[in-house]
Amino acid sequence: MTDESASFGLPTAVDRAAFEAELDRLRVREKAHTRDGDTIAAARRRLPMVEVDPTITLIGPHGPVTLLEVFERRRQLIAYFHMWHAGQPAAAQCEGCTFYNGQVRELSYLHSRDVTYATFCQGPYDESVRYRDFMGWDVPWYSAQDSADALLAGRSSFMLVCYLRHGGRVFETYWTSGRGGEAMAPSYGLLDMTVYGRQETWEDSPAGWPHRWRINGEQVRVNGRPTAQWSRLKSGRSDD
Repeated sequence: MTDESASFGLPTAVDRAAFEAELDRLRVREKAHTRDGDTIAAARRRLPMVEVDPTITLIGPHGPVTLLEVFERRRQLIAYFHMWHAGQPAAAQCEGCTFYNGQVRELSYLHSRDVTYATFCQGPYDESVRYRDFMGWDVPWYSAQDSADALLAGRSSFMLVCYLRHGGRVFETYWTSGRGGEAMAPSYGLLDMTVYGRQETWEDSPAGWPHRWRINGEQVRVNGRPTAQWSRLKSGRSDD
């Protein structure tokens, strides 16, 4: 992926004192941004909620389960709605959903806060869970093929939803889509700290900075496949 012969622009080189002075000025803005995010999160915690039918049925590894059962007896549930192209091979599956869903791996911290994470795939269970296994993910996986309309309530897929359980009742407390899904992707946060950023065409970067990736799916797809699939294939996994 790295082209060492590429001629990219470079930041101005200065001494340590000048570098730290510029960084200190940026830190003021970073801290303000963090505090603003805290304020938005506080407002999010004060949103009203809407009740959802707890008996809505999904398909899991042991057959039909209710939305209530997906909580795994925890108080809260975060569900990611994974798009699915029925009957298509792994190479043709959603690169964006692969990018986001594949970065949610260590669930113990969520569990310690009484939160369950699960993927609600919009394809059939037997077909889609093979994709999860090929990717090496171990998150709880359910088919929402027959329940997506009820759960999405007129919204599109590619969505992250937060639910709250109160006894036998279930409530939706928050949802987001589009760039809201970046909360699932630490790769983006890390790239944002680098000098060349995400290298996507929309970014405001100096002249000469790389802008290789367009925001049409190719930013998370390489040589005809979702980017993360290549390491699986190289390790010998089958995508059948």
